[in-house]
Amino acid sequence: MIAIERWRPFGSVAGWDSEVSRLFDGFFGKPTDMSAGNGERTWAPALDVYETKDDIVLNFELPGVREKDVTLSITGDLLTLKGERTFDRDVKDDSYHQVERVFGKFERSVQLPMAVQPEKVRATYRDGVLEVRLPKAEEVKPREIKIDTV
Repeated sequence: MIAIERWRPFGSVAGWDSEVSRLFDGFFGKPTDMSAGNGERTWAPALDVYETKDDIVLNFELPGVREKDVTLSITGDLLTLKGERTFDRDVKDDSYHQVERVFGKFERSVQLPMAVQPEKVRATYRDGVLEVRLPKAEEVKPREIKIDTV
């Protein structure tokens, strides 16, 4: 049997504002404290989070960031990534016509969806992607329960 769903040509209009803001922030970078008058922009690396049977896995996109410019810490259920993408000023007597990439310091904190074993966290950096594997705490891993017959 086919389920019939009401057609909504405009979807959820209430969500448009946040979606447009997200797109502009992603393209131009989020403005910092504009009262300071410096007009600098900040950025936060894109993130994918997924779960395996034993781990929670986070993949941060960090193109143009060197491994030595990144720090990772965990406090309770909060994982924090900090770092800096520096502007490579190797152009000598030429002048830039356009610079769209965002440079500078960044910080991104992620609240973990479940308890993990912080002492067993592993992080690897390859091709501009930082993969962080957080082993689940034993108490949150699914366990098979044997059913006895009587």
